[in-house]
Amino acid sequence: MSKLVIVESPAKAKTIKKYLGPGYEVTASMGHVRDLPAAKLSIDVKNDFAPKYAVAKGKEKLVKELKAKVKKSDEVILATDPDREGEAISWHLAELLGLDLKKTNRVTFNEITKTGVLHGINNPQVVDMDLVNAQQARRILDRLVGYRLSPFISQKIRRGLSAGRVQSVAVRIIVDREGEIRPFVPEEYWSLDAKFMAKDGGIFAAAFYGDETGKIKITSKEQSDKYLERLNDAEYTIRSVKKGTRKKSPSPPFITSTLQQEASRRLGFQAQRTMKAAQELYEGVEIEGFGTTGLITYMRTDSLRVSEESKTQGNEYISTTFGADYLPEKPRVFRSRSNAQDGHEAIRPAVPSITPEQAKSSLTADQYKLYTLIWKRFIASLMADCIQATMKVDISAATKADLEQGKYCTFTASGYTVSFDGFTTLYEEAKDEKDEKSTRLPELKKADLLKLEELIANQHFTQPPPRFTEATLIKALEENGIGRPSTYATIITTVIKRGYVQRIAKVLSPTELGEATTGVFRDHFQKIVNVKFTAQMETSLDDVENGKANYIEVLHEFYDAFESTLNKAKEEMEGQKIQLQEDLTDIPCEKCGKLMVVKVGRFGKFLACPGYPDCKNAKPFVIDTGAECPVCSAKVVEKKSKKGYTFFGCEAWPNCTFITWDKPTGENCPKCGKALFAKKGGITNCLNEGCGYAINKEGEIITLPKEPENGQKKKETQKNEANKANKDNKEKLEQEKE
Repeated sequence: MSKLVIVESPAKAKTIKKYLGPGYEVTASMGHVRDLPAAKLSIDVKNDFAPKYAVAKGKEKLVKELKAKVKKSDEVILATDPDREGEAISWHLAELLGLDLKKTNRVTFNEITKTGVLHGINNPQVVDMDLVNAQQARRILDRLVGYRLSPFISQKIRRGLSAGRVQSVAVRIIVDREGEIRPFVPEEYWSLDAKFMAKDGGIFAAAFYGDETGKIKITSKEQSDKYLERLNDAEYTIRSVKKGTRKKSPSPPFITSTLQQEASRRLGFQAQRTMKAAQELYEGVEIEGFGTTGLITYMRTDSLRVSEESKTQGNEYISTTFGADYLPEKPRVFRSRSNAQDGHEAIRPAVPSITPEQAKSSLTADQYKLYTLIWKRFIASLMADCIQATMKVDISAATKADLEQGKYCTFTASGYTVSFDGFTTLYEEAKDEKDEKSTRLPELKKADLLKLEELIANQHFTQPPPRFTEATLIKALEENGIGRPSTYATIITTVIKRGYVQRIAKVLSPTELGEATTGVFRDHFQKIVNVKFTAQMETSLDDVENGKANYIEVLHEFYDAFESTLNKAKEEMEGQKIQLQEDLTDIPCEKCGKLMVVKVGRFGKFLACPGYPDCKNAKPFVIDTGAECPVCSAKVVEKKSKKGYTFFGCEAWPNCTFITWDKPTGENCPKCGKALFAKKGGITNCLNEGCGYAINKEGEIITLPKEPENGQKKKETQKNEANKANKDNKEKLEQEKE
């Protein structure tokens, strides 16, 4: 008997093959093999949204090879990922390869370990058409919105724009936050911060709370100065000391959203980078001493369930490494969110006994960092609470004269000491915002006199709501029910790639384009491109997956309203065109003198005369680097090669052929006065022929070594590629003019 197992990726195939042994051939479909062709809508709207699928572009040869392998096999097993997307891939494979959908030929693996793989193989099922239909419904919805809405906004704002059903809502969330930030007016307030010495000589900090009337907010320097004056010669006495105990419990194991958030906060990973490393850890890595094994369970999940077997292994590690005191009295149970699909376990180490340090030498830097995060979070979730001894102190401050009149000021201090570190000995969750500072307090007693060491007034201003980071946006999407575990990374990547959102120093803010498109959606598609409606659609898709709703009815419910809204918007915006400020330039047209504008065509951005069709002048859109060409003194501009790599060249091309992959620094050579360029390795050099000036990253003047022969060949290849890009850009511009 020969059995053919089909998975998505070669890495996954390699790991699974190891566990199945002889009698099985494991091959990869390389993702989706069938999809909606991009050239047209590919959906028959009048015939209940019947999709018109075709073999994915570039997969024709692969499908032919798969069909040949199926003919030679006695049995075919579909083992794609255990989610909607994976189920749909299995269904498409079954349709293309002529497999019987009533046969139990579908298996899933929550973890790519020997236990997980054999459990999956021994428990085959039929392809779950509810999951398939949920994925189909999402794909069809997104295609309908994208292909109907994109031409509309392209016509009204800028050619070549693309609209997404869920992505547009994500952009709106970011735009709405910007709308809260802009009108925000900072309010002034002041704090009085004191440092005291206790009887035992310990120094601690306390903050002004109020006076005999209660809590006071100081809003001006004058008010602050009055309290400082009032506190001259004051005595400071401890009025009350409250002691207590509090328990701090560990965070639950990761789900997709919390993994992406924590990796962003703690590791600085973008969501896409996190999911790439997680996919690799799930599919399997060759670990020294253990062989090829999947290190984590499936990474697209919203469930907090974990298996009893993994708990037992985790508890054994805790007991052996930290001692029995670090296990809780009762096993801890975490509850998933009420709207969680709960299809898979939480993200945890597949084999908890494999520690990050044991696997480190076999992992890439990203894999090691992420595995460490997942492993520590899981082990910590099984550990005992951290016990803290808390103390809150009220301090009375008054002169003798004020006391006689019943007047006094109050300062407060709070802090804790750790009685038992529990899970915090291994892991604590990072926070988006800084926690309130908690002072470590000395031993203090009621009625103790304190010595004032320092009293400082500090001015502050209230801050607007913060802009989103990837971590906080994912949290907002999850809380609002927008998207699902498998879509968060794609949503963020897409809105940035399309130019609706920009990432600056890890903070997300809308571009002018993002605000303009959101304005159109808010004015004309209020019921469709909004948070509540999109969340309701996600719930409807969940209902399809759970067999509670018919996906054709869900599509009708959405599309019928969408089509009428779109037609109404076309009528309301008849003849209107939104001009973006970012599309205007200060570059005059050489033919008619009008200031040129940025246009987007089939091949990207270009400059065009707004006097079209009377004036048809156009030229390439380039970014001025501010540097002068070392050959002819024209501008050095930034360009892109055919493969998308950035290079720099003379604006006067083809009359001047200066090209370099070194980036202009904005500084000039102290030797000849020409522009300086930065090479890899921290070297800055002058490209003026015959100058030879170069310095290393320490600022020392150096002599660049002679380019080796292979380096010269590489340089020549790069120059040819850049020249070809220049020619291609010129040809494309001519086509745009036509």
